[in-house]
Amino acid sequence: MDLYEYQGKQFFASYGIPTSPGDVTSSPERVVEIATEVGYPAVVKAQVQVGGRGKAGGIKLVSNPEEALAAARSILGMDIKGHTVKKVWVEHASDIAAEYYASITLDRSAKEDLVMLSEQGGVEIESVAQSNPEAIVRRHINPIDGLTLEIAREIVGASGIPSDVHEGVAEILVKLYEAYSRGDADLVEINPLIVTPERKVHALDAKVTLDDNAFYRHPEWDEFRSAEELDGRERLAKDRGLNYIGLDGSVGIIANGAGLAMSTLDVVNQVGGSAANFLDLGGGAGADVMTAALEVINTDPNVRAVMVNIFGGITRCDDVARGIVNALEKVTLSSPIVIRLDGTNAPEGRAIISDLNSEAIFVESTMIGAARRAVELAEKGVASGDIR
Repeated sequence: MDLYEYQGKQFFASYGIPTSPGDVTSSPERVVEIATEVGYPAVVKAQVQVGGRGKAGGIKLVSNPEEALAAARSILGMDIKGHTVKKVWVEHASDIAAEYYASITLDRSAKEDLVMLSEQGGVEIESVAQSNPEAIVRRHINPIDGLTLEIAREIVGASGIPSDVHEGVAEILVKLYEAYSRGDADLVEINPLIVTPERKVHALDAKVTLDDNAFYRHPEWDEFRSAEELDGRERLAKDRGLNYIGLDGSVGIIANGAGLAMSTLDVVNQVGGSAANFLDLGGGAGADVMTAALEVINTDPNVRAVMVNIFGGITRCDDVARGIVNALEKVTLSSPIVIRLDGTNAPEGRAIISDLNSEAIFVESTMIGAARRAVELAEKGVASGDIR
């Protein structure tokens, strides 16, 4: 789950990482109150989970109540890369002497945590990585050992950051790692990590992605989840326990396994189509799970065809096919469905589906064949009616 900036700062603060004092609101009048409380000059920042807020006009410096009110009215409701601003964060403006970048995430290929630090902060780190990759210090950390202050000092020493703030930056790196590991985060990022004229170091921004699998350990995350903005499809999928991401294409995708689902999206794109979603059933594809998946797909008015891509390993394709048949008895789709079954007992599974004798159900033995059929049906806009 991705947190908003204000939530990320709350998360950081709980681990002792210094941040700018402020508050969040959806009321222009409250913006004025908060700005007055924290003191002018103040900054009004759009709360959206997308970059480029400043360039879009979503971050404004204000020096009095009139400017604060005008900024609030300008930012609230604006569209930033398809995201509507519903809340703003208001904080006292910081005096900045330098801006750095710091982040920690998991390097899956190395099977270790990865700490990144750069003296070139305040800009998109991707740009730094392309133009001057040497400016980013990368250090792998064994999660069993963790990040010690000694190692943090070594990282800071290799970064080119001035020596008088080495200790402050190193201490924040250790706290950031604690937030990452103890806080069950997939990513923690500070950009920029600033130094004030008084040579104090603190987080001016916060980007945090939490591991959904750790929710059972963190009842305090319920507040974060309550503010999570999901469209109707994503909310229904989460309620059904499905791994779902809504997209803007016309072919609904259902697959068993994240890798297979991503490959299915690629193949649909390869044959000239566009996916309406990413939906991973996980390891199983029983009737209940398939019913939930079809219900979610059915809520998307942009879907013109559905592609079900199942590979049967331990899960047998004939069992999957029976689950699909049972699911289709419970859900009335408004689009045709193309089913590709491969793996254990695939011929038996395809025979079970074929026995339905429906003009709206198509069986394919290959992924590319299923993708071509689904894209063709989506382009024709074939309506299936009641496929039961």
